[in-house]
Amino acid sequence: MIKVTYIEHNGTQRVVDVEEGISLMEAAVSNLVPGIDGDCGGVCACATCHVFVDDAWLAKLAPMESMEDAMLNLAEGRDTNSRLACQLKAAPELDGLVLRTPIGQH
Repeated sequence: MIKVTYIEHNGTQRVVDVEEGISLMEAAVSNLVPGIDGDCGGVCACATCHVFVDDAWLAKLAPMESMEDAMLNLAEGRDTNSRLACQLKAAPELDGLVLRTPIGQH
């Protein structure tokens, strides 16, 4: 298990224990984390699990693939630290990861 901190746009924090191999979208939805919708069920076909990765963690993530990049183009407020939580899998090197949710998922 790893710990992931999800921070809502209003600053509310929620720490979730995530089993290795589980997507961070699945973990958020299973734990009722506000701001993560996951409408497509985690198949990278929408952008409703858009998150902002704390800069200190960006280099530890797997590189973004072209489908994720295309879906993020649909996300309002995309930034250099934007990722889709469905494409991020819990792994030991991500223990303590901090993700911020946008004001809304559109």
